Amino acid sequence: MLNQYVGAAVAATEHAAESAANQALLVGGSIFAVFLVLLLITVSFTNVGRRHEAHAEVADTHRQHTNKHGHH
Repeated sequence: MLNQYVGAAVAATEHAAESAANQALLVGGSIFAVFLVLLLITVSFTNVGRRHEAHAEVADTHRQHTNKHGHH
């Protein structure tokens, strides 16, 4: 009778370990998929900054801080 209990405990442990491994793969795979989607979104927007040529900023005298560091 003790052998039946030990056998049942071993079977339950194996099932729990297999379930935990599957759950870990599912969570890890989901996180990987989310980051892959974020990577694709980032790559798709890399051309936004290259659409137009950069123009010199017009001096705005009404700014609070004119950002004139080192220009005395």
